[in-house]
Amino acid sequence: MSELVRYQKHITEALAKLEFPAQPAELYDPIRYTLAMGGKRMRPVLVLLGCEMFGGTAESAIFPALGIEVFHNFTLLHDDIMDEAPLRRGLPTVHTKWNSNIAILSGDVMFVEACRLISKAPVSALSRVMDVYYKAAGDVCEGQQWDMNFEQQDTVLLPEYLNMIRLKTAVLLGAALQIGACCAGANEEDAHLLYDFGCHLGIAFQLQDDVLDVFGDPAVFGKQPGGDILSNKKTYLKLRALEKATPHQAETLRNWYSSREFVAAEKVEAVTQLFINLQVREDAEAEMNRHFQIAMSSLNAVNGQTKYTTILEQFAQELMVRVK
Repeated sequence: MSELVRYQKHITEALAKLEFPAQPAELYDPIRYTLAMGGKRMRPVLVLLGCEMFGGTAESAIFPALGIEVFHNFTLLHDDIMDEAPLRRGLPTVHTKWNSNIAILSGDVMFVEACRLISKAPVSALSRVMDVYYKAAGDVCEGQQWDMNFEQQDTVLLPEYLNMIRLKTAVLLGAALQIGACCAGANEEDAHLLYDFGCHLGIAFQLQDDVLDVFGDPAVFGKQPGGDILSNKKTYLKLRALEKATPHQAETLRNWYSSREFVAAEKVEAVTQLFINLQVREDAEAEMNRHFQIAMSSLNAVNGQTKYTTILEQFAQELMVRVK
């Protein structure tokens, strides 16, 4: 059994043991439902990895790891309400299965539970762990707000977009590793290097998703290309295309994104062709690789046990291989 599978199994078993009151069912059933949806448990795995890298035990970091996973699922629950998403991991979202008021309140309880679990970090590390967690929690909310703001803005600059995905997606990966390192008593420099590794890896991962949404193989990626185009989402590809486009190309792109009546396949094909002509896939992959290399440089500078550095390096490589 690989180390990552071992961590995932540990997290899944521990999550299943979390107990919530039976009543009111409308409050607690959605929490049980959300946590049972599954997922790769990437963030709590990183907590355990970060801890064992510096000589700690997975057991000493298990509660903060569970807290990070509960917090992550809380953000997904509330994001689904804001995005009016009908499905999450192939299942009805909580606000669809119950209603939005129930989803909001259940999410609030999940946030409280996340705080309770993370506060069970080793006493010697508690202050550091809580500081990292609260900073990351605030950053994630900030990133979500920027994402919603961008939906209403005509102009979004690429540095603004990169900062948004850093806040919304990447900081929690970095914080998970940093919290694990803190639980094991790692020094500030090493803990922060792990945070930087997670953040830059998270940015690279999101840029990869932007590329795969348009150019990914459906048989590998698991969905038809062009979802972001059809939903008029601002991605690195779109923003970079607008930067590089001629006035005519920019007008064509804006017309496709503003049109209310269109044939889906025609829109995806036309916008994709513009992306190809402007070579924005290459730009996105270059930016992705830049952040990946920064992540790896940070990881290589960490003074942790080589065994776990190697596991993280393999984890990072496997995470990014989908773009090939």
